[in-house]
Amino acid sequence: MNQLLTAPAMGRHTDFLAACSARLADAILPLGRSARSIAILIPVALCGWTALPAYAAGGGESPSVYIEEMSSPELRDRIAAGATTILVPIGGTEQNGPHMVLGKHNVRVRALAGQIAQRLGNTVVAPVLAYVPEGSVHPPVAHMRFSGTISIPEATFESLLEATARSFKQHGFRDVVFLGDHGGYQKNEERVAVRLNREWSADPACRVHALLDYYRVTQTAYVADLKSRGFTEAEIGTHAGLADTALSMAIDKSLVRADALTSRTKSTERDGVYGDPRRATAELGQLGVKRIVDASVSDIRVFIRERDNRAQPTAQRK
Repeated sequence: MNQLLTAPAMGRHTDFLAACSARLADAILPLGRSARSIAILIPVALCGWTALPAYAAGGGESPSVYIEEMSSPELRDRIAAGATTILVPIGGTEQNGPHMVLGKHNVRVRALAGQIAQRLGNTVVAPVLAYVPEGSVHPPVAHMRFSGTISIPEATFESLLEATARSFKQHGFRDVVFLGDHGGYQKNEERVAVRLNREWSADPACRVHALLDYYRVTQTAYVADLKSRGFTEAEIGTHAGLADTALSMAIDKSLVRADALTSRTKSTERDGVYGDPRRATAELGQLGVKRIVDASVSDIRVFIRERDNRAQPTAQRK
């Protein structure tokens, strides 16, 4: 076998063998105790050695990329083994019209960060930051006019990003990557990255990166993909419209209330919808998923290469 069984996989396999043993032993009970004892070993040969290779060949679950699902020693060992890039997914809790849940950004960015980490390798994902600037609370503006939206001051948000990056630098990460699913705080990500990289300029061990293309492609290439399929700019929209809704459906259909999409009455800006989501599908959303993951993986590889070059003595740089 080329790998050990994980604990959950071993448990499932053991349960399977125990069931085989019990049934076979019961069937030959009339033959006597010695025959019954032998029967317990038979499933190991008949069931065990045929089932074990499935786990050994990768049938068991892959290690999680999400640090909140790891113990501290497990994460420490992953870092020591080379997992020195951490993605910091940033979401937001805001209204998304009558057809989409408040936590859309949080679910979406966590799932997409996981896909990006898997593609990159040696990368893990931090817990989602779900509290972000959404405008004035009193008097309420923009999304704050709708129930459920949570807004924090920009200075507080930047302090949160900064403290997060400092924590991960302390633990040995070499690349801390902010990826934000919401357009409103992209400039804040960038400011924090610039500020920390300037402070750490004499220490090349860690760099902070604002991955702006993660969001930018949803407003450019993804929109172009939808237009090429006959959808209008007014339908595609900028918030809770076709593009936004389709992207959410591609990640998790439960984020969208299907009955609200089938309504003949179009939601408007008064409902918190900028666009027309009624023709959104998960298949259309997959166009956005591909754009986001491809662009993010490409950019992060460049970030890592540039940081590696900075860390090398001048004579060794490419």
